[in-house]
Amino acid sequence: MSASGSPAPGAARLNLGCGTDVRPGWVNLDRAALPGVDVVHDLDALPLPFADASFDHVCAQDVLEHVDYIPLLREIHRILKPAGTLEIQVPHFTSADNYIDPTHVRRFSVRTFEFFVAGSGTAREYYFDFAFSRIARRRITFLRGAFFWNYVVEPLVNLGDVARQLFELTFVSRLFPAQNISVVLVK
Repeated sequence: MSASGSPAPGAARLNLGCGTDVRPGWVNLDRAALPGVDVVHDLDALPLPFADASFDHVCAQDVLEHVDYIPLLREIHRILKPAGTLEIQVPHFTSADNYIDPTHVRRFSVRTFEFFVAGSGTAREYYFDFAFSRIARRRITFLRGAFFWNYVVEPLVNLGDVARQLFELTFVSRLFPAQNISVVLVK
């Protein structure tokens, strides 16, 4: 990834579950044959139709909450090149979108993805037969616009891991519900 957090130009990039977010220069995969979709494939039907170590970067934006994500993470790990990155965006467990959208079947904490990182301290690494090497970035994001207080809440919550954990473990997360979790995992 570049310093800006985006994949390097010319990298092999997969936009997983792209829907209408078709990205030029990427392999765009979705279950629906929408305009611009390069590969039509249901993410519940694994394995993914790619060879091992095919991609430098995989984007899973607003996808994992719709599927059985642990087998999918294993597949993404398989198709990522060494040191490849997986960029994830999922709704935070306090997000109203979890309950509005009937297709959301999973809930996430900012710590959920620690379970898939070697040496993360979850003491549950034995659950899975794959592991990412590290978390490169993580943030909790909030709705803005009319929710003017979130312009202050979001930077405070994202001061560091302790601030994010305190947010989730206290009443503050119920007073100021988050919108999304953004995480980048490195293979």
